[in-house]
Amino acid sequence: MTLHRFPCAEMPQGAAPAGGRTGKDEDMSVSEKRKKLSFASDYMKGAHPAIMERLVETNMMETGGYGLDPFSEAARDKIRMACEAPRARVEFLIGGTQTNATVIDALLRRHQGVVAAQTGHIANHEAGAIEAGGHKVMTVPHKNGKIDPETVRTFLEDYYSDDNRDHMVMPGMVYISQPTEYGTLYRKEELQQLHEICAEYRIPLYLDGARLAYALACPANDVTLPDLAACCDAFYIGGTKCGALFGEAVVIPDPELIPGFFSIIKQHGALLAKGRILGIQFDTLFTDGLYEKIGEPAIKAADIIRTNLEKKDYRLCFDSPTNQIFCIIENEKLQELGEKVEYSFWEKYDEANTVIRLATDWATSPEQTDALIDIF
Repeated sequence: MTLHRFPCAEMPQGAAPAGGRTGKDEDMSVSEKRKKLSFASDYMKGAHPAIMERLVETNMMETGGYGLDPFSEAARDKIRMACEAPRARVEFLIGGTQTNATVIDALLRRHQGVVAAQTGHIANHEAGAIEAGGHKVMTVPHKNGKIDPETVRTFLEDYYSDDNRDHMVMPGMVYISQPTEYGTLYRKEELQQLHEICAEYRIPLYLDGARLAYALACPANDVTLPDLAACCDAFYIGGTKCGALFGEAVVIPDPELIPGFFSIIKQHGALLAKGRILGIQFDTLFTDGLYEKIGEPAIKAADIIRTNLEKKDYRLCFDSPTNQIFCIIENEKLQELGEKVEYSFWEKYDEANTVIRLATDWATSPEQTDALIDIF
């Protein structure tokens, strides 16, 4: 059976498809909802206790705004050190969509678009934010969320060999994510190949790291932060889904790549006045290697869930070694499952089956993991 490769947004089971509330939701009390196990996404919890402690300790301090404070500077230095990129520009933005829209707009000229996988987050789950900024998302085929380097090369070759290219949107950059929307990982070799192709065509390679901590904690991963700094013209280190209350850290290894980037962030509404709140969070995440370790509970829980689902003869949709589990469930089972577990509807598999996503996070406990397995 061939899957549809355009997943729906991360919608927990029972959510209204058009933004409204269902009658079932309205009848369900908060206490009843809390009885459900929450595996719908990886940004449902607050923040790592170490972050909360630092925020409370510094709550009454007065510092400069907009990231011009000692906490943000300390975080920048620690991120540069972790990435082995001493000259890198590091800026803290509020969330993933703002980050993608801001960085992509800053890197592209008005007549250019961004190349991404058909399943890329910017192509499906950001409500056309890139197009709203005046740039087309130019999608290419993928395999389990990843775009093959040769697919990118062919796409660029086809553009430059077309005599009518002046009437077309110019591919001005390449967007990927680590992990992908399907929880899969780019290998270091693939990343290097993409880097070489982009360098050949003199366009930047940009990596979305919304779930980067889960990639770094995954035993199957061979890409490090220094590898990202060496291969990507820009990337961001996700905080919102990786233990922070909110926020992402953009890393630009060449600090001269985007002149006026601070002002561009402001234009996009992604600059936080109380910037130290972001700085404190990332300073904490990059103290004593916390960011590299914070995803380990999620990976361990996801591996246990995958193993036990297969033992119970459930079919996994594809091999995703990180914190997202994609499982094929009979439609008759969905209602029963939805009464006990919050999950994300992903896509229709066939008339009788549906693909759902279960997501673990940095705080998923062994007790929650065991309880989920018992329900299946």
